Formats: sequence, C-alpha cells, structure tokens
Amino acid sequence: MTSNDLADSPPSDHAAAPKRKLPLWAALALSLATVGPTLAMAGNGQGLAGSVGKSIPLVFVIGAVGVALVGYGFMRLTRHLNHAGSAYGLIGGTIGPRAGFFSGFAMLGAYVGFSTGTLALAAAFLNALLAGLQPGVAHPFQLPWPAVIVVGGVVSFLMAGRDVALIAKVLLAIEGVGIVAMIVLVVAIFVHGGAKPTGFDFSTLSLSGVNVSAVLSGVVAAFLSYAGFEACASLGEETNDPKRNIPRALFGTLLLISVLFIVVMFAQTIGFGTNAAGLKAFANSSNTLGDLGDTYIGTWFGVIAVFTATCAAFGCHMATAATSGRMLYAFARDGFGPAALGVLDAKGGPRRSTRLVVVFTMLALVVSAATGWPVLGTGSAAIDAYTYFATAGAVSLMIAYFMVEVAAVLFVNHQRFRPMHGGGGRVLGTLLPTLGGIVIALVIWFNVKDSTGAAADGLVGLYWCLLGLVLAFAASKIARRVGAQLARELDLPGLGKELDPVHHVPAAEEGTR
Repeated sequence: MTSNDLADSPPSDHAAAPKRKLPLWAALALSLATVGPTLAMAGNGQGLAGSVGKSIPLVFVIGAVGVALVGYGFMRLTRHLNHAGSAYGLIGGTIGPRAGFFSGFAMLGAYVGFSTGTLALAAAFLNALLAGLQPGVAHPFQLPWPAVIVVGGVVSFLMAGRDVALIAKVLLAIEGVGIVAMIVLVVAIFVHGGAKPTGFDFSTLSLSGVNVSAVLSGVVAAFLSYAGFEACASLGEETNDPKRNIPRALFGTLLLISVLFIVVMFAQTIGFGTNAAGLKAFANSSNTLGDLGDTYIGTWFGVIAVFTATCAAFGCHMATAATSGRMLYAFARDGFGPAALGVLDAKGGPRRSTRLVVVFTMLALVVSAATGWPVLGTGSAAIDAYTYFATAGAVSLMIAYFMVEVAAVLFVNHQRFRPMHGGGGRVLGTLLPTLGGIVIALVIWFNVKDSTGAAADGLVGLYWCLLGLVLAFAASKIARRVGAQLARELDLPGLGKELDPVHHVPAAEEGTR
C-alpha cells in the first residue's frame, strides 16, 4: 500500500470521538504506569555508579529540573488543546499538520519501542523472581524467555482496548504496590543510618568535587527515567474536563516521580555506601531494590521487591501499548492508515489498534530471540532486547519532546492563538520551553554521539524519525487530510492557514468532503 493509497482511505464513519468519562486519577495512573517508577528505580542507577560515583542523587535532581521544563510545555498546550494523538494533535494544532504528523510518528515509534522493551524486561524479571524463590540452588529453574513473552503478550492482547478505567485501576494497583515497597525500603535504610562506615552522606547532593562533565552526561540516564510522564495527554479526548485535568495529571505525575526518584536514589546510594566498595556493589546489582531489601529487611522482602518490579515492567508494557494504540487510532481516524484502525469498540476503546501494537511487540521479540540479536553484553538476551528497543524509543521520544517545546513557544507568541490564552505569561512561556529544548538537544546528543554501527539503538530511533519526516513532506494528501481533520477535532477553523498555507483546506472545502 502506497502513501497515496493511505491518504485516499477516508476516515471511518464509526470513528467517533471517545466519550469523556475518565476521572483525573485514571489519567494520572496511565502516566505513572508508563514511567514505571518501580522499574526505573530497580535498574536505572547501576550504569551511573561507575561514571558519576556517589553523585547519583544529584544527577536525578538535575534531571528533574530538565524534565520539568518539558512538562511545562505540555501543560501550557493541554490547557487549551487536547487530542488522542498526544503530541500529534498538540503540535499539529499549533505548528501545522506536517509538523503534527512528524511529531506523532516520532512519539508512536517511542511508545512501540517502550512497549516492546518492557515486555522483554518483564520476562527477565520473572526469571529473577524464580531464582529468588530457589535460594541456595546453584542452577535454579528458569523459563525460556520467548515463552514468557508469548504468554505475557496473549494476556496483554486480551486486555487491550478494554475500558480504560478498569485498566487504570490495574496499573495503579501494580505501581502502587511497588511504590509502597520502595517507601518501606527507604525508611528501613534511613533507620539503619545507611551503610557503614559512610552512613548519611549528604555530599551526594553537592557539586563540590564533582566532575561536571560526567554529571551532565549522566543526566541523560536520569532524564530518560522520567520519560512517559506525558502519556496522560493521549487521554485528552476521554478525560472529564481535560483542559483542567490533563495539566493536573501532568503536574501530579512529575511532582510524585521527582520526589520519589530523588529520595529513593539517595537512599539507594547511602544504602550501598558511598565508598569504593559500596559503589561497586551498586554498579553490579541486577536489581537494586531486591538486593537492598535483602540487606536491610530480609530475604523475603527482596523477593517481594523483585515481584513488584516484574509486575511494574508488565504494567509499563500495557500502559505503553495503550498509549500507542490511541496514537494509531488517531492517525487512522484522520486518514493515515487502514480505516479499520480508526474504530472504537463498544466500550469506547481503540481495541484493534492496541492489539496490533501488542502483536508487533510479540513478533519483534520472538524474532529477536530466534536470531540472537541484539547482543549488548549484559549477559541476558531479554535485557539486551529491553535496552535496545527502549533506547531507540527514547531517542524518538526526545525528538517529539523537542517539537512540543517549539510548539509551546509558538503558542504563546503567535497572534493566531492569543485569543485562547489572552497573551499572558509570554516571558515564561518563551523562556522555559526554550531552556527545555536546549536540554533535550543535549540529551539526544549524548545518546547518539558514541553510537557504533549503523544499527545502533540510538541511531534506529533517528531513522524512524527521518522516515516520519520524509512521509510528512512527501505525502501531500495525508498532510491535507490531517490538517482538515485536526481543524475539526481541535475546533481550530483554518488550521495551518498561516503556518502551512500550501496544504490549508478552506472551510468550504472541508464541508464538501
């Protein structure tokens, strides 16, 4: 099927907008599960221990500031614009349909990558859990990870497209248990005073004696731990009072995970110890929450910690699949892709598009297992697959974030949008997203600068975005149809007239389609 064929596929007559029925907590739950704080805290600090030493908590403080700048751009836009396509709608409604299509394509690639990677990670954690249940066994029983992928994929397939409120409750329960476990562990470490002899070492939050270059490089890993906070934006058409509740969900997610990440990373760092031996143990840990739980509470708690991380990984897979499905639905509804994907099921969810994402993740991982690719040196094929797909997705997501920052600056400065926001807050509305764009550019650079080989994970993310850019400029019919559809969905008559005049569709023409 060619791009013109796709463009000629009209939106489905059944592609009605979702019903607005979701409460604030449901939007918050989707973002929280997509970030996966339990997952991030169990496995994202080890790589930093060797490069930044005891400054890991400082790295997460700087990362929180950087992601807050990005969050401001999303909050500024979602106060006035909401769309199932997230960045696709936000950017398409401000910069123009071509930019919206490109940004949505980048974000779609990101979440499909995350959904694929986290399903592989769930399989790896499940085997770690089985090993924990067989203490003292030299060669514990392990499940073939491709088999776990298939079973997990089937469960996800059956859950796909179901009532979002139900899925949100499941995701919130999964992540809630993990967060409670982390808090219990933090309290235990603080009560014990941390590892001896270093104890409470507040120099972990100080710039004194720190290698600034190493810390800034490390911020990349911390910044990516926050990725996914904006997932609730894809529920903009399903949430009650979205212009109020989506920004609240964004702010609530950022506030919660920022405090949680900084406190938990501080506890983990002093829990292992800030001397050379402690940092080496931190770097070599396969699951920091489980290892610290073993040390400070007991073996039973370590097993619980690994269990919660396993559930969190699978919850993150379901959340990112749900977000990807909504983006596919938004694309198909507007004429890009088979009309069948732009249909909502009886319960109001985009079941077909979400199931397509799940099937893709299963197939990608089964092929990965069968070919033994990629090999990244972690010693675990499942962890290698997670790292590869998640990193590729992260680079695509950073591109989408950058476009949101550009859109936020344009939104507060272009005369077209002044009636929507009254022209207020232009200084902050320009300065903060601009700083956010600079941070994102640095994050992208540090992700790809050391890439080796044409198939390096970071470069694959850029290739995907390049494909989206080519489609955005080559498929003029798609751009015209997208512009017309977004104009109706966002209630922005004449969308693209000033910014993308070639492909603007006059209101009279829209009425005749």
